[in-house]
Amino acid sequence: MASTRLDPIDRKILAELQADGRMTNVELAKRVGISAPPCLRRVRTLEESGYIKGYHADVDAHELGFEVQVFANVGLASQAEADLSAFEDRCRAWPLVRECHMLNGEVDFILKCVAPDLSSFQSFLTGELLTTPNVASVKTSLVIRQAKDAPGVPFGVLEARLSKEA
Repeated sequence: MASTRLDPIDRKILAELQADGRMTNVELAKRVGISAPPCLRRVRTLEESGYIKGYHADVDAHELGFEVQVFANVGLASQAEADLSAFEDRCRAWPLVRECHMLNGEVDFILKCVAPDLSSFQSFLTGELLTTPNVASVKTSLVIRQAKDAPGVPFGVLEARLSKEA
């Protein structure tokens, strides 16, 4: 279902849940201006359609002892589909890799990694990532500080675009 097939209430439901996924259905219905039963039906439809992929707690990695965050730019020797898929499978299996994105340009993948300390990341880097078949190069960047962490999508931008198209 394309985003243009969502009506304004559906988009508002998504925006509200993105901001606070723990609110009750009654509170959500109140915020979007409909009664609770149709609100719940809409949420279920959004879940079934794949617009809502899940609900998660936003945990503080630093408070939990994950002091190190690193972005790793990975270049592969082969970009054949089977080799790309094999690398993605490996990334999904590594607990320290929290995000894996295939890119176009100079590098093939960027990985977001978290670790309790630098030596834990170094062990992963030298014992796992660098020894993975087909990995030709890895360049890492240690995060010094984070200026922004905004999950999801900017619904205001979507609404502005849709109002221009109407």
